[in-house]
Amino acid sequence: MEPVTRRAAVLGAMGVAGAALVGCSTESNALTPPSGTPTTAPGTASATPTPTETVDTTPRWPLTGEPLKNPDDARHIAVAVKVPDNKNEHPQIGLDKADIVYVQLDGYPAAVGRSSTRLVPVFHSEFADTVNPVRSIRPVDIPMLSPINAIIGSTGAYPWVLKYAKEFDDMIVSSKQYMTTKGTGAYSILGNRVRTLNGVTYYDRAVACHPKVLAKQTKKFPDGPQQMYFPWAASDAEVSTEVAGEDARTIVVPWMRKNTYPMTYTWSEKAGRYLRSMPWGKHVMADGTRISTDNVLVIKAKQVFGKIYASGKIRTTGPYHMEPIHQIINAEGDFYYAHGGKVVTGTWSKGEVDEVFQFTLEDGSPLKMAPGKTWVELPNSTARITIKA
Repeated sequence: MEPVTRRAAVLGAMGVAGAALVGCSTESNALTPPSGTPTTAPGTASATPTPTETVDTTPRWPLTGEPLKNPDDARHIAVAVKVPDNKNEHPQIGLDKADIVYVQLDGYPAAVGRSSTRLVPVFHSEFADTVNPVRSIRPVDIPMLSPINAIIGSTGAYPWVLKYAKEFDDMIVSSKQYMTTKGTGAYSILGNRVRTLNGVTYYDRAVACHPKVLAKQTKKFPDGPQQMYFPWAASDAEVSTEVAGEDARTIVVPWMRKNTYPMTYTWSEKAGRYLRSMPWGKHVMADGTRISTDNVLVIKAKQVFGKIYASGKIRTTGPYHMEPIHQIINAEGDFYYAHGGKVVTGTWSKGEVDEVFQFTLEDGSPLKMAPGKTWVELPNSTARITIKA
């Protein structure tokens, strides 16, 4: 069993009820609807069309773009859960049910070559019964999830991160953590994941979140996301990769210095999806399900380490536990979008915390994504993304 570090969350000597699952932090995001993207709430009519745009009036799930038969089905809060992604925290549970899964920095600076990743699955069109393991909030979760008006399942965060999150509680619910919801059934402990080291019991891999129950812990945002999170295409023919995509059988996204520690997506004709691999092999969940996705979206953003304020100002000096921050508020950068074995590239931009990303292709036209589930990687702006035809 590996040694316990500062990131091992819970000490069993305190007991599960009294355990303090201490978190870390990353940065702040924000998002705004790309031009030409339907921005109406689920089940409502689209805005008046412009002469050069085809406006899609089909009711759609806002996080997948899939057609929505009954608009009332989408009128409930979205649930995000913080999931650790280090090798010793695998296998995971529940990721395959998420509409969107974000991949972000774990908590060590990439500059020292130790940075791993943390995941943020977001559930809305369907909920996993159980998500495990569960860990702490990062600052980037706030602008990343605020446009969705989600509730975040977590084990907490460092005090300054919780204070930062509270500044935006009119956009997102971050206070319903493991220790603040005791007795509600929103979280549980999986006995087979409790571990003992040197006579001390640890629960850092054993905490599980139950999204359906967590959703009931708040009365906020009962109508669910009120805008389309990504720029969904109205038809297969409009999908950008169909219009101008280049072959992309494999996409490799490095997370450590010198472009190491790669996350890999391999196109499968049989599955009709991209299959995901971790640096050590196939990404497989506890029930044996191989992780796969309809869409792969790589958003390159500058990474720094420090403390972020509600104003968006970042301080990079002082004892901030080397917290990673993805600079995506009032920022821009390069992106790659892959679907159906093809890829397109361009630039992204984002405004304030509650705005969605906007994506512009190299020819100046707006990105059009295929409806479906999406994995979003947030590597450093200097990461060398490898595309193999």
